[in-house]
Amino acid sequence: MNRVRNLLDWDFVRQKGYTGDGVGVAVFDTGIFPHPDLKHRIIGMKDFVEDSYGIYDDNGHGTHVAGILAGDGSSSEGKYTGIAPGAWLYAYKILNEGGNGNLNRAVQALEDCISRAKAYNLRILNFSMGMGKNVNSEEKKRLLNCLEMAWDAGIVVVCAAGNEGPLPMSITPPGNLRKIITVGAMDDESSNVPGNLNRGYSGRGPTGSYIMKPEVVAPGTNITSCNAKRKPLYTIKSGTSMSTPVVSGAIALLLEKYPNLTPAQVKLRLYHTCVSMGLKKNHEGWGMLNLKNLLTGSL
Repeated sequence: MNRVRNLLDWDFVRQKGYTGDGVGVAVFDTGIFPHPDLKHRIIGMKDFVEDSYGIYDDNGHGTHVAGILAGDGSSSEGKYTGIAPGAWLYAYKILNEGGNGNLNRAVQALEDCISRAKAYNLRILNFSMGMGKNVNSEEKKRLLNCLEMAWDAGIVVVCAAGNEGPLPMSITPPGNLRKIITVGAMDDESSNVPGNLNRGYSGRGPTGSYIMKPEVVAPGTNITSCNAKRKPLYTIKSGTSMSTPVVSGAIALLLEKYPNLTPAQVKLRLYHTCVSMGLKKNHEGWGMLNLKNLLTGSL
């Protein structure tokens, strides 16, 4: 996370004192383990897999995502502090131990999220996952509609571009939705991409409807964050699943400073403040997230 923060100008954030304080983020994933860096950030969890009332993560993906977003770094002397360590996390467990789920669970979770958004100040929805190719078309349509309903209800929906790149039109649903913010990885072509991912793994646009995607890119390769096991406390993962909470955390910082922004205004702010890396537009979109740019200047 040190590398990630340095790339994004996070020192400016630290100097200004922004932490995402009070901004609620709904994390749709495998759950969140009460890791020492996270246990004081978790305000609730709803389990749509086992219908359990505990706070847990039997896979680890959701905990890693949550650490990138809002880990306080207390177990690493700050080395692995997340982007918005003052944000609140509400976990929606819709994926099982193997990282699999079904769309009906996701729809139920989205409906619940929308209904409790005001009570928990859930301003952001982090969706670090994609759909397979053989999903039921009606169920897929319901899920996409629910994500757009969340956006219309005032929740900034942030989705991963998926790891099916580098060919054009390789962004996985729901990252191909027009309204939402889709996040790719800017470092997916580096020489140290792990073997379980293709070099150039980040999903490329445009969508099947020729909408420019992704909107923004952030670091996603070899990211160290919270582990769902007690030992070791941290682990390394790669993918656009890791890029997505970087952007969600940045938006939490922005909403701490400007709490009345609408999702559309947040998206426009990203458009004006991202920095091109000289990559193809269907890879980088508007460019790489820059926290100093995002948080300075007039609206």
